[in-house]
Amino acid sequence: MGIVNEPAVTGAAAETETTDGFHLVIDALKLNGIDTIFGLPGIPITDLTRKAQAAGLRVIAFRHEQNAGYAASIAGFLTRKPGICLTVSAPGFLNGLNALAHATVNCFPMILISGSSEREIVDLQQGDYEEMDQLAIAKPLAKAAFRVLHAEDIGVGIARAIRAAVSGRPGGVYLDLPAKLFSQSMDAAAGRDSLIQVVDPAPRQLPAPEAVRRALDLLKGAKKPLILLGKGAAYAQADTGIRALVEKTGIPYLPMSMAKGLLPDTHEQCASAARSFVLPEADVVLLVGARLNWLLSHGKGKTWGGKGPKAWGGQKFIQVDISPQEADSNVRIDAPLVGDIGSCVSALLEGIGEGWTKPPAEWTAAIAERKSKNIAKMAETLAKDPVPMNFHSALGVVRDIVKANPDAMLVNEGANALDFTRSIVDMYQPRKRIDVGTWGIMGIGMGYCVAAAVTSGKPVIAIEGDSAFGFSGMEVETLCRYDLPVCIVVLNNNGVYKGTDVDPTGRDPAPTVFVKGARYDKLMEAFGGVGVHVTTPSELRAAMEEAIRSGRPTLINAVIDETAGTESGRITSLNPSAAKKK
Repeated sequence: MGIVNEPAVTGAAAETETTDGFHLVIDALKLNGIDTIFGLPGIPITDLTRKAQAAGLRVIAFRHEQNAGYAASIAGFLTRKPGICLTVSAPGFLNGLNALAHATVNCFPMILISGSSEREIVDLQQGDYEEMDQLAIAKPLAKAAFRVLHAEDIGVGIARAIRAAVSGRPGGVYLDLPAKLFSQSMDAAAGRDSLIQVVDPAPRQLPAPEAVRRALDLLKGAKKPLILLGKGAAYAQADTGIRALVEKTGIPYLPMSMAKGLLPDTHEQCASAARSFVLPEADVVLLVGARLNWLLSHGKGKTWGGKGPKAWGGQKFIQVDISPQEADSNVRIDAPLVGDIGSCVSALLEGIGEGWTKPPAEWTAAIAERKSKNIAKMAETLAKDPVPMNFHSALGVVRDIVKANPDAMLVNEGANALDFTRSIVDMYQPRKRIDVGTWGIMGIGMGYCVAAAVTSGKPVIAIEGDSAFGFSGMEVETLCRYDLPVCIVVLNNNGVYKGTDVDPTGRDPAPTVFVKGARYDKLMEAFGGVGVHVTTPSELRAAMEEAIRSGRPTLINAVIDETAGTESGRITSLNPSAAKKK
């Protein structure tokens, strides 16, 4: 407990120890196992960052709150503890709000803590410094939102925020701390008693036995079963059980991008290389921590064998999810299995028993045949050595580097840079691939890199489109300041999607075109890191190997063909103009 006041004893008066809001916030976080804060200092939380660091918390200071927020969100995913983002009031809060919404949509446990103006001034709209009703703004975008007005309630506020962030379906939580809260003092002993160590913040939720039986009966009757693993399965850290379920049943599985590595992508049951075949052909699909949202075409349409854009393909779905509201969100869920993933997987394994019959050989053989053809086709493409490099020849190198360093963290964002990396680079261990998630947003890159390095202690490889890198590129200074082992590869084709568009009026560069020949590597050099400019696969390989060997912050400017890439990557159909052309 931080002691801030120790007045001299006068006569027979006993010495009184007091504490204040600063130390109560810090002590409450430490009591609950929080050891890192991501943020940006400023009014009114500058002293909180100083005192937190002095008290032993690691405070990672960024150049922009949005990037600190993304760091906190992915730290929550990787550790299953709420990632903490600390911001100043109003504009700083708004900068962090994007990441808070991102955490909520992606089910990442995160707490955005922001200083704010005093309630009595905000409510009367009297024009305080950075006046804003932050709680009201945060509520629609967060799983929960709380405000603490009195020092004696800090323990309750932080306990409620932690429990809300990690219980049930995880998400983003906002905690509003008005400026004058920090200077409030109270008796130190009473302060200690007011703090709460949260007990069992994310309790197990066991599935109903009849729900387990219903799910198993569907699987047993399937001729073409498929297991689909989402990032919720990766978050659950039920790796052993999930692998046992896949291998014991013999059912082919398809991992979503952040579930890659739960089992190695090279596993014989992995159907990633036959995705377009297995989704419409499967008759029973077991969803484990995956949602039938836009990333899975809402469970309908051509992707699933439907005869129209909104037509259901006829599959029967088993859905493992901790939220009962998720079932039937797009198509009928025939066997909802409500509970935490670890408990549901354990229950399924117990129910399988010894007499389980594996899927028909016709199904697994058909998948193996298509996998073999597609893998051979990909190998043929990767073997080419075009001049200049393209996405495939550059990512063929990345593929080899990741295979040689399977414990490295892989951060990935962009349009084509994201899509090609997902399909080309295999993952071998769980929770090593982190990317744009449900929203498919740009800008997560450098924040994720910082959090991945800090939380894992492992080397980080970031594969960035040149457009995506621009959203958070200034954070390379943060990487250098904390000397983090991050190797950034910017796939530079001079623009958004490609660098060949022109302004028909001849007045300005096209909106999608950047400065030709940009040297992103010089940005890293400016802050003391290593910058490398490469134009060939062999140069890229040497630079990546050296970056991982040295552990120094490195940015590799990998020049690729500016005609490489397609508009919007693999989601061109979401472009209104593209849809009109069909």
